[in-house]
Amino acid sequence: MEIVKNLHSYFAYVVLLILVLAVVNAFSGWFGKKEFRFEKDLRVSLFALILSHIQLVIGLILFFISANGLNAIRTLGMGGLNPASRLLAVEHPFINILAIALITIGWSRHKKKADDTAKFKSIAIFYGLGLLFILSRIPWGQWL
Repeated sequence: MEIVKNLHSYFAYVVLLILVLAVVNAFSGWFGKKEFRFEKDLRVSLFALILSHIQLVIGLILFFISANGLNAIRTLGMGGLNPASRLLAVEHPFINILAIALITIGWSRHKKKADDTAKFKSIAIFYGLGLLFILSRIPWGQWL
């Protein structure tokens, strides 16, 4: 259990770094009217998508085996959770699932666009919203 928890915590740094890089790259390409290139732009966005999905899977495993996840809800009930427990058991998983859904939508939408600016715009908006959602529900007190 401790291994999965540490993996989820430390891998989050990598995911956040590549996600920030993908968002900055997308905004730069969108506002700079750049060409969407396979070698850089597609790969950065794809790596952000893949790593965020891997992080989600690790987080879901942790949710089901951890005392702070599903077991806390079963033991205390939804009304018995204090704010810190509610963050770990309900808000963090729910919001991060929504964030990964937004990132996935951004990836899917960009593939349907023919215009390079539209590709960057789709990734910038959806990956950016996903990043904001993730940052809003990180348990900062326990993570840093």
